[in-house]
Amino acid sequence: MTVMAALATLASSVGLYPLFASGTWFWSGLGAVIVVAGAGLLMRRLRAPSLLGALGGLGALHLYLNARFASEQALLGLVPTPGSLRRLGELMGDGWNAANQYAAPVPLVPGIELLAATGIGLVAVAVDLLAVRLRRSAPAGLPLLAMYSVPAAVREDSVSWIAFGLGALGFLMLLMADAREQVGGWGRAVFTRRWSESTAEQPVERPDSSGMAASGRRIGVAAVAVAVLLPTFIPGIHPRGLFGMGGSGGGGSQTVTTVEPLAQLKRDLNGPNSDAVILTYRTDDTERPDYLRMYALDKFEGDRWTYTALPSSSRDRVSDRDLPTPPGLSTARFRRVNTQIKVRRAVKKVDFLPAPYAPNRVSIKGDWRAHPQSLMIYSLRDSASGRSYTVSSLRTQPTSAQLAQSGRYPSEIVTPYTKLPNSIPPQVRKLAEEVTQGAPTAYEQAVRLQRWFTETGGFTYDLNPPSPSSPNDLADFLLNSKRGYCEQFAASMAVMARILNIPARVAIGYTAGTQVGQGEWEVRSKDAHAWPELYFEGAGWVRFEPTPAGAGGQGTAATPPYTQQLAEQPTEEPTEAPDPESSSSVTQSPNPTTGPNSRPEDGGADVGAEDEQSSGLPIPVGWLAGGLLVILLLAAPMAARLLTRRRRWSAVAAAPLPSTTGPPSGAAAHAAWREVHADALDHGLSWRQSDSPRAAARRLGELLELDPPASQALSRIARAEEVARYARSRPPAADLRADVRTVRTAMSAAVGRRARLRARFLPPSTMSEFRDAGTRAMEAAGRLNAAFRWPRNK
Repeated sequence: MTVMAALATLASSVGLYPLFASGTWFWSGLGAVIVVAGAGLLMRRLRAPSLLGALGGLGALHLYLNARFASEQALLGLVPTPGSLRRLGELMGDGWNAANQYAAPVPLVPGIELLAATGIGLVAVAVDLLAVRLRRSAPAGLPLLAMYSVPAAVREDSVSWIAFGLGALGFLMLLMADAREQVGGWGRAVFTRRWSESTAEQPVERPDSSGMAASGRRIGVAAVAVAVLLPTFIPGIHPRGLFGMGGSGGGGSQTVTTVEPLAQLKRDLNGPNSDAVILTYRTDDTERPDYLRMYALDKFEGDRWTYTALPSSSRDRVSDRDLPTPPGLSTARFRRVNTQIKVRRAVKKVDFLPAPYAPNRVSIKGDWRAHPQSLMIYSLRDSASGRSYTVSSLRTQPTSAQLAQSGRYPSEIVTPYTKLPNSIPPQVRKLAEEVTQGAPTAYEQAVRLQRWFTETGGFTYDLNPPSPSSPNDLADFLLNSKRGYCEQFAASMAVMARILNIPARVAIGYTAGTQVGQGEWEVRSKDAHAWPELYFEGAGWVRFEPTPAGAGGQGTAATPPYTQQLAEQPTEEPTEAPDPESSSSVTQSPNPTTGPNSRPEDGGADVGAEDEQSSGLPIPVGWLAGGLLVILLLAAPMAARLLTRRRRWSAVAAAPLPSTTGPPSGAAAHAAWREVHADALDHGLSWRQSDSPRAAARRLGELLELDPPASQALSRIARAEEVARYARSRPPAADLRADVRTVRTAMSAAVGRRARLRARFLPPSTMSEFRDAGTRAMEAAGRLNAAFRWPRNK
């Protein structure tokens, strides 16, 4: 049980690999598990009580951590001293700071490695106590589950099916080992004779627990296989829905959620790969391009911004149709912009598309959808990694006068986008009113908020802001530290706007990046950004920029021109829509009475649209991979049967000959008899294990009504097997392999077409091969476990 507990812990720890940038943490964890297991064996040898045994495991773990991470300060490199304890404490603190500073995968600094080894070691102590000392193997799965849950909670793409399968199989092995010991505790095991695989001269006595063990193995392996493979084959279930934190896939209606976008934002800005290129794009925009938005967070929960789960259906697909008209866009002028975007292949899990707001038409292969209200573009199962796509967007060009004279907000905008929790501190509400005191319009209030953050409020851009000194992060940022990066600036301005009853939300994506050529731009990870969007009737959702820009702030951020000066000029009357044939790039906004699927006249050609046009129905890579997997699974039984047959006859050819002529002693006979047995199972013929070779051959011949050549071939095989089993002399020389082929042909001719197809493509005998291999593996594990077992206390 000790060995099984250690193996289960190690198997579950494999799931931690997405959290770290390198794999050396595993070896530190392996050392911790070995030390804990050794301490457990020693304490049981000394017949120590359970609690004392657990304390012994903790003590051994402490000694190991001392030797591994603080050997220079420890006595003799092992014994704890005040200096070594101080060193471990410092490394722990460094590890926690690194974990808070970086998003996964974190660089493997010594403090992080110490945290990993400590966590794995503590899980090993808990599993050993529950499963080995207290004989409670089922509850021992709780610490294993806790370790498995850490990466699942941190990263959406963290838990692969391989890691899940290893952890689940490790836990099942622990349960089966415990069950075997409990059954053995009722008395002596019943022994049965089993014939050796290579010879039949010496039967071997082994304890017969095959019935219960086989049932347990079948149920356990089937459960793990169903959990791993089921999402691949059932529509509406996606592996990420089981092993990640993402939404579900498939047709019909689903609800889409994702991991916390702000965590990904910090990882992009402050991670070790912040200078990596995320995407490149080409645009026909004559001005500096607008930001590339991915998320629109509409819900503030008191300590973080998130977005309401998106109800999704097949009607929301973006292919071959115009997207809904942007909410609120009616009187403001806009310009059509075409952008061709190429996402780097190294960027993983891009299931929300970066796109200029407001997207009007998207050309991309795969199943991509648009949320009608927020116009976020997402996929339930595809990723934009390595893909090119084209976005036609409507870039609004409101004037300050238009925004200042914005009409009343509709109720469907006011209710959700001004909602705030009751936990907002009164000081923050008072501060919002003080900063905007005297502003006559909502637009001027928004501009004053932006200026307060960027110019007059005394804020400093800092990617590593200090820890909050008050319980409320928002109040601490606004009133005390005034240090942070785009997340704090965007979130705070959106909250203050809602306090002033201005509809607001937080957008996350990328700035325009850096220009690298005529109309060509490059966006790096450090260009990840968050900004507030405020709603003004007639213009819709409008971007503001409270984050300091330039060398002392977000380097590529830019303040929108309509926010750089307050409205002082006379109000402009909205112009009439230009003639559709006009070459002007400035266009009147769509008629507010137009349906949600209307599209304004094109003001420019699609950039690179030919690259994304499909000549037929696109075939997603995932479906191709799934189809290939199905083919491989269907071909596996047939391939296994052919390999087994080849292995048997190869073993006969490789066996040493007692003389220069004739077959080896017994080897050919055993191989031929096993082939006849397997062929009978494959063709659905009955076979009694209790029959002797001669009786089995007679029964099979009568059942099949064999012709004389096939009957004689079967008799020769049975006679050779009898001689190989019971006689001292060598079996008579014969071409048993040819006899087996003759019998197999006769079997195929005697059964129906369905049985013949099953025998060729889905031979049942392959399952017995897998079952025998599993039995041998379990018996080997049992012998290994028994080698490390001491008698229990009586």
